[in-house]
Amino acid sequence: MTTEPSASEKRVAFRQMHDRGFFLLPNAWDAGSAVRLARAGFRAIASTSAGAAWAAGKEDGELGFAEVLDHLRMLVSATPLPVNADLENGFADRPDDVAQNVSLALGTGVAAVSIEDWSGSVMYETGLAVERLQAARAAIDAIDPAAMLIGRNENFRLPGMTAAASIARAVAYAEAGADCLFVPFIADHGAVAELVAAVAPKPVNVVVHDYDDNIRAFAALGVRRCSVGGSLAKRSWAAFDDAATVLRQCEREAVSREG
Repeated sequence: MTTEPSASEKRVAFRQMHDRGFFLLPNAWDAGSAVRLARAGFRAIASTSAGAAWAAGKEDGELGFAEVLDHLRMLVSATPLPVNADLENGFADRPDDVAQNVSLALGTGVAAVSIEDWSGSVMYETGLAVERLQAARAAIDAIDPAAMLIGRNENFRLPGMTAAASIARAVAYAEAGADCLFVPFIADHGAVAELVAAVAPKPVNVVVHDYDDNIRAFAALGVRRCSVGGSLAKRSWAAFDDAATVLRQCEREAVSREG
């Protein structure tokens, strides 16, 4: 009989995955996708706010915090894999409220939480973004220091935000206690190399939407992990929509012949 690893054991294992090398962190959106990713051999999964919303028949950003907590519990219970939670902005603006919500998220058994610097309408000023991560770090350390904090800069929300500004934020987030740094749409190889060097020895996450040789290129640049965001869910739903379209056309043709 195999014993399921405890939340603490999964957190330790997930942290160790970041010590060296490279790994892919695919984003699951329901129990079925989590199970299938585990069967495919992946060592950990992440949640996706977009994928979770689509699975609930909603749009990205429409899930409430209670719904997200239920979603995380479902992912954690679906497989023995560590789960990295997409906690968006922590569902709060004030640092102490972020800390409270991070504590609740850890209560679901996740191995890591990702906190971004976008309120839903504006980018937090750097000082406040740092305070929010410091509060999240303190909340994690009070529960289980092995759990990881991912500091995420939503650079793509501001078209004029330079790679240099994003990297400066990543450095500040690393100093605030983030264990891994994530700037979703820094994809230029030179900028990625700069990011990796700037926050070293802390690891960097890069999101990929094209499953091609660029993944190997990021690994060669020293990126520790690549997640896929909502792209895997998007591809799956696109295939569903295509099949549904064919099925609907079959229905139209059958009805037309009857007429």
